[in-house]
Amino acid sequence: MNMKKKSLLTLMAVMMTCMVVAQVKPIVLGDRHAMLKMAQGSRYLLLPVQETEDIAAIAIMDNHNNMVQRINVKLAIDRVDYYVPYELNGACLMDIEFHGDRRQKGAVGEFVCWKEMKYSDTFDTTNREKFRPLYHHTPEYGWMNDPNGMFYKDGVWHLYFQWNPYGSQWENMHWGHSISRDLVHWEALPMAISPDWLGTIFSGSCVTNGNEVVAFYTSAGHHQTQSMAVSKDGGRTFEKFSGNPVMTTSDIPDFRDPKVFWNEEAKVWNLILAAGQEMRIYSSKNMTDWKYESSFGKEYGNHSGVWECPDLFEIKDETSNIKKWVLLCNINPGGPFGGSATQYFVGQFDGKKFTCESMPKVTKWLDYGKDHYATVSFYNAPENRRVVLAWMSNWQYANQVPTKQFRSANSIPRDLGIFQYGEETYVSVVPSKEMLAVRGQKIKKPTEACELVIDLKGSADITLTNDKGEQVIMKYDARGQQFSMDRTQSGETGFSEAFPCVTTAPTYGPLRQLRIFIDRCSIEAIDADGHMAMTNLVFPSEPYNNIKVKGGKVTIFQIDN
Repeated sequence: MNMKKKSLLTLMAVMMTCMVVAQVKPIVLGDRHAMLKMAQGSRYLLLPVQETEDIAAIAIMDNHNNMVQRINVKLAIDRVDYYVPYELNGACLMDIEFHGDRRQKGAVGEFVCWKEMKYSDTFDTTNREKFRPLYHHTPEYGWMNDPNGMFYKDGVWHLYFQWNPYGSQWENMHWGHSISRDLVHWEALPMAISPDWLGTIFSGSCVTNGNEVVAFYTSAGHHQTQSMAVSKDGGRTFEKFSGNPVMTTSDIPDFRDPKVFWNEEAKVWNLILAAGQEMRIYSSKNMTDWKYESSFGKEYGNHSGVWECPDLFEIKDETSNIKKWVLLCNINPGGPFGGSATQYFVGQFDGKKFTCESMPKVTKWLDYGKDHYATVSFYNAPENRRVVLAWMSNWQYANQVPTKQFRSANSIPRDLGIFQYGEETYVSVVPSKEMLAVRGQKIKKPTEACELVIDLKGSADITLTNDKGEQVIMKYDARGQQFSMDRTQSGETGFSEAFPCVTTAPTYGPLRQLRIFIDRCSIEAIDADGHMAMTNLVFPSEPYNNIKVKGGKVTIFQIDN
């Protein structure tokens, strides 16, 4: 047998092994109800998704008729947008209840999902999206929102995140997991924490305790309670604590997102979580028995939406040696330009009570763009750095942005500090030093993945355009100490009325240099001194390949991925 023919036969055998298209015959039980007995022998059942449909509630049984899982999937009715994998792992039966008006959808037995379901030993995660970023973290597939449980240990940055592995819209919250050694290049790892009968897995945090990694998260069932899980293999797999939940309440429905840290001065573990429109602070000696200490938030800052995803940490100003505590408070809605955003408070914390140094009505925003939310920091970052990541989207349109294989990315990593302006102390934001390591050669024109360094001489106009006439206009008003970004003509904007907008930010003094990071679907403009940050998504039909700068000089660096 010649080598060419042998290679062809080998390829055909591999293809047959990887994908087995079997006739899927549902057992139709009613207008909204069907069952599916699943064939064995393959790793996955690939489920076809149609995003405009209502969810189908699926209960999965093993061969003893024990229910092992519940998931919600928008099973395809008349077209397939994409597939998601369900790992069979001994599952034998799906009990499926469809929602919505079946009179408009037709007979259950005729739905296209039955014709398009496939058994497979593999799932193709090769990128099929023109808007998938090149140097920002994204999930391999499915929906992602809040970053969770981030920590640094043994040279590795761990990032967990809110993840729906069964669709590219919000649902079925798990903790996904990725790791990196440089905060730019990320490796996807298996799912870290899955839902159980206490509920789906909402946001939380991780701490390192000797050789163990301890995760705290919200179990989102009929009520929101706090649970714990322990990893003995560096955060790759977790065993849930037998005494879960470790914290409950009966006075408020929104009770979530525990952030835990070791307080060296007080010699206790502290926990801060969101409770409606305030933050509650607890202490513990053993991480399982938590004592309520105080609440913060009444009348302070913005209260237009629910408070979420808190963080509390101390920052030292290296210039003045002044130490301040910072409380991050993510809010939705209520952001400066609608939807979700991150506000913060500066003050002091004694292990029991946080005291804000500003007047109650003062509101401070960490980022003045539309797309920077759920900001939290890495635990145990080296060199006493305070490194943060954010979810780079907005709840006003996150489910509708023009991607299908995946939705959402994280911001570039940023280091936080503090600075004084007038009578107030503010949090400074600069790109983490790891972003310098991926700077490539200087180039003459912008590309889909680049960094613009703009040295300013005063007020400036910066215009990015492509050959389709789409544009993003940025302006710096030196006298008014204001920076703005206009994305109303940036490309595809029609998926949401809330998307076309102009965002503006105070600069708290003069800007000398701007660093602007472009990556396929995002623009992050950050003052090199850290006094201003603005993050906005864009969806141009072609990459921006021209730039005009009036009032400054631009240097363009390719970003190596």
